[in-house]
Amino acid sequence: KDFQLKAGISGEIIEIIPKRGVVIQEVGGLIQGVWGNGKIARARLPVLPQKPNEILAASQLDISLRSLVLLAGSCQDTDSLKAAADITARGLILSSIHPMLLDFARKMPYPIIVTDIIGQQAMNASAYKILSTNNQRENVTVNAAPYHQYKGTRPEVIIPLPHTDLPPAPRDVETFSPGQKVRMRRAPHAGATGTLRRLPDGLETLPNGLRVLAGEVKLDNGEQLIVPLVNLEVLG
Repeated sequence: KDFQLKAGISGEIIEIIPKRGVVIQEVGGLIQGVWGNGKIARARLPVLPQKPNEILAASQLDISLRSLVLLAGSCQDTDSLKAAADITARGLILSSIHPMLLDFARKMPYPIIVTDIIGQQAMNASAYKILSTNNQRENVTVNAAPYHQYKGTRPEVIIPLPHTDLPPAPRDVETFSPGQKVRMRRAPHAGATGTLRRLPDGLETLPNGLRVLAGEVKLDNGEQLIVPLVNLEVLG
């Protein structure tokens, strides 16, 4: 019996793993999020918000956006999610979503990815720049796989880009170094972005008494923090 498995990415098959699957190679942009509703789709990407802090309104969603993946700002009401379903949108990419909407969002027939935080917050500058500069890009994949620490899955937006030569393969593990753009993974600054300024030698003592490997981060708002490295991720 035939079984269809969606790849979740366009590209070229470069390896077949017997009885497991295939390895697909693609060149493009990748944005990883913090929450997804478990669905997947691919379509053209129009950009609705003019600024990364805009809130999605149902009135923005009309039939001209039918069958498209939408960069749509922050969602704070069910009317917007219903409106996207009514026009048969292929997916929503959100900066944030009200926590009371999560159960409703899981029931939507299209994929939903949240890039930054459960709550209300502007999209981080790195993600917004990548997405907004690819306005109307074709074949953008929204793979809203839920984050799973042990399976290694997380919601992703994959943007295929034209190319002539293949760039160097990305490293499997990203090491921390001063000057990197980073994003905070946990409260109270979850989703905030900044620059890794310094990596102190040895262990740092946090206000709660724990001694951990940490780095000094200057957030985009100017605040400077000592943050456990486990709470940081490098933004490409």
